[in-house]
Amino acid sequence: MSDRRKIRIGITQGDINGIGYEVIFKTFATPEMFDICTPVIYGSPKLASYHRKALELDVAYNAVENSEQIEDGKLNIINCNNDEVHIDLGVATKEGGLAAYEALERVVKDYQESVIDLLVTAPINKQSIQNNEFNFPGHTEYLQERLGDGEKSLMILCSNELRFAVATSHLPLREVPAAITPELLEEKLKIFNKSLIEDFDIDAPKIAVLSLNPHAGDNGLLGKEEIEVIIPSIEKMSREGILCYGPFGVDGFMGSGKYTHFDGILAMYHDQGLAPMKLLAMDDGVNFTAGLPVVRTSPAHGVAYDIAGKGIANENSFRQAIYAAIDIFRNRKNYNEARRHPLRKLYFEKRDDSNRLNLQQEDKE
Repeated sequence: MSDRRKIRIGITQGDINGIGYEVIFKTFATPEMFDICTPVIYGSPKLASYHRKALELDVAYNAVENSEQIEDGKLNIINCNNDEVHIDLGVATKEGGLAAYEALERVVKDYQESVIDLLVTAPINKQSIQNNEFNFPGHTEYLQERLGDGEKSLMILCSNELRFAVATSHLPLREVPAAITPELLEEKLKIFNKSLIEDFDIDAPKIAVLSLNPHAGDNGLLGKEEIEVIIPSIEKMSREGILCYGPFGVDGFMGSGKYTHFDGILAMYHDQGLAPMKLLAMDDGVNFTAGLPVVRTSPAHGVAYDIAGKGIANENSFRQAIYAAIDIFRNRKNYNEARRHPLRKLYFEKRDDSNRLNLQQEDKE
């Protein structure tokens, strides 16, 4: 990104039959948003006009065909779809899925060509978007394939001081135990730790690791994954300098408020992390894809077909996704610039690990 222009955010329209355009329009109805970024919607001016009229929203936008026409201070929309695309509010359709896919493809292309600096994606329907080119469980896996440069991704749900990551994301529950391997946990803990430092500007972050089984397996009575996989992985990563603790049974961990003592929490599977996160911060939660060169966020909610076109969607999660993307982009840039010409270290860091036994002992009580 050139320092002479504002951060350009590529925003995908998501599923055209959901609330994507509504939360986008409501977010940028606030003029102050244009002071911090230049938004570029990847979708269709015609589809945008349909939603604007249906929702009776007074929002102006700038229809553009290429990057040269993008203007600061305006809500820009790049046409990615055929003008004959049909909208069926509140319904999952293959046509809607194709429109979402075409917008996603175009934003990836423009990111690769440095037209935009980061991505914020509106919700998609993971089933209707499937086609011969898109055969992924969701945005996270697609972006890892297209923009990962060989790096592995990690789904992080965040809000203010809460950061939940998931070891396995879009995976059937019956497949989770076999997927929880030492290699996977070590990989995710490394990505999580690195992201907390570089993306969230946290020095020496503390990470809590949740158990897979109830009561952390009760010493093998309720499952052996904790003894055989999770605890050895935590101990190995601790020896390598990552401040990780656990495993903690999620019920006691959340119910006691112990989660407030950690900078990040690694859940074993999707709902174990997302359920408490959305309970505590549904309206301002953000989905961040960590581990990749590209910064990508999205709102924590889905397409919300049940309220599509009714004008009652809450845009705060989408607005927070914009804020988070900008913050992470700047934190990452500052981190890299500060270490571009490092001085030779003249001392050894001493990590404070004194509360490890206390935290784990409390969890057993």
